[in-house]
Amino acid sequence: MKILDRYIAKTLLKYSLSVMVILVGIFAFFKFLEEVDDIGRASYTLVDALTYIGLLVPSITYMLSSLIILLGAILGLGYLASNSELIIMRGAGIPVTEITKTTLKVSIAFIMLMIAFGEFIVPISSDYAKQYRAQALGQKVVGANQQGFWIKDSNHFIHVDRNINGQVFNKVTLIKVNNSSELDSVVYSDSANFDGKTVELQQSSVYQIDSSKSIAIIDKQLLQKYMTEVSFDQGLIQSLKKEPKELSTWQLFNQVSFLSNNDLSAGTYEVELYSRLMKPFTLIAMIILSVPFVFGSLRNSTLGRKIFMGVVISLFFELSSRIGGMLSLRFDLNHLLSASLPTAAVFIVALLMLYRVSAR
Repeated sequence: MKILDRYIAKTLLKYSLSVMVILVGIFAFFKFLEEVDDIGRASYTLVDALTYIGLLVPSITYMLSSLIILLGAILGLGYLASNSELIIMRGAGIPVTEITKTTLKVSIAFIMLMIAFGEFIVPISSDYAKQYRAQALGQKVVGANQQGFWIKDSNHFIHVDRNINGQVFNKVTLIKVNNSSELDSVVYSDSANFDGKTVELQQSSVYQIDSSKSIAIIDKQLLQKYMTEVSFDQGLIQSLKKEPKELSTWQLFNQVSFLSNNDLSAGTYEVELYSRLMKPFTLIAMIILSVPFVFGSLRNSTLGRKIFMGVVISLFFELSSRIGGMLSLRFDLNHLLSASLPTAAVFIVALLMLYRVSAR
């Protein structure tokens, strides 16, 4: 059985890697065509364009991971079916469930690899690619500086006019309210340092407001330094510059926790977080679903039809996930439930179809 498992695993890996090379190559080529018009601008050369595309390859691979895994499973099993090897296996008494288990083992290993790839390599390579391209084109480095933003932290409202590398803030306004939501104080500084979870404002103007009387009394002070503790760190500040899909799962979790703790809307980040957490389970369900197709309608079908079915399945679930996420935001539904239901439905359908094939 171990020899058979290794043979099936080898076939699935071969087709998965082949699909990955072909799909990533096609998408990278079209991405390169988008860069052709910029070649020759400033110091942006052909080598720079190719380097930029090379840095985007991890991101492209991760983006296509669902399709790669699904097509790899369908084509690998389809190859075994077209050579009647699956029929021989079943004739030898090997149940469909055992073949499915082997397929899942290989696919889960590939899924875990892609998850690690997306969490640790893609964010770094994507950021560096943007900076590399911007520098070659003589543009301002994307992501190095950040224009103004507001952030709420407990009873503080903080406005930063300019964020430099997440450590130096320019033109900072710190507004504090009391437990009655009345204005308590306002602190302004042209420059502030952000270290760990401490904001240190230099040459600060502090306006202390006493609203206990009918006419508010404002007391102004000039301080060399004004320090305050905050509950966020540089990582959260840096994540404000990115779209939810550009963040790692850990960054998404921190963002959701911070926003929720401060009674702020975290819907967009929750949708992305739960969608990402459910993705491995969705892929497993889709792979289980592919097995009955291989044993049934795909057994005698052409390669083109196998690819078509794989693309249709992948696009259908991707579209379903996106629609579910948008509906949960629009109608304020439970984001975890909206991300889980499509996957649960696929699992049920896949297991029922697998049971029917196994019972033959």
